[in-house]
Amino acid sequence: MKLIKKTEILVLIAFLFFLPVNGEEKKILKDEHELNFYSGMFDFSDDGKKSAIFGFQHQNENLFRDSFLGTISPITGAMITADNAGYIYTGVQAQYKIGNINFTPSFTPGLYNQGDGKDLGHVVEFKSELQFSLDLFKNSELGFSYNHISNASLGDKNPGANSYMFNFLQKF
Repeated sequence: MKLIKKTEILVLIAFLFFLPVNGEEKKILKDEHELNFYSGMFDFSDDGKKSAIFGFQHQNENLFRDSFLGTISPITGAMITADNAGYIYTGVQAQYKIGNINFTPSFTPGLYNQGDGKDLGHVVEFKSELQFSLDLFKNSELGFSYNHISNASLGDKNPGANSYMFNFLQKF
């Protein structure tokens, strides 16, 4: 009986999370896709294992939802470090506009491969990120982001990694 109640609560939360704020139909967006190219420093807080990072991320704006939590949309991406560590991920981001500044927090579970880089303790890792960007032109933004990758103690060890990146976002 407890399992059924927990399941019902999770379904209700998921329904409310993606419920539109108003009954109007979703407006058709001219710019349907956004690519985020980024570069920075992977695990900058660990002098022994910090490394350059390069990556990209895709967002399909046709799949966004206006909810009480803001504008929510799915994202998918990949990154690689100079030490050949790699991370592929998919998850969700929220978007908040404050004038010409955009605040974009995200959460993305993914798969991590250590390569010659830092051992994060498990193949399954979770990335929490905060990004601030500035509208440059109609279809592009320049931003800065910070993220933390952790396995939530799924592995025997969970050292985590803190990274910062400079972002260029382009809608097309």
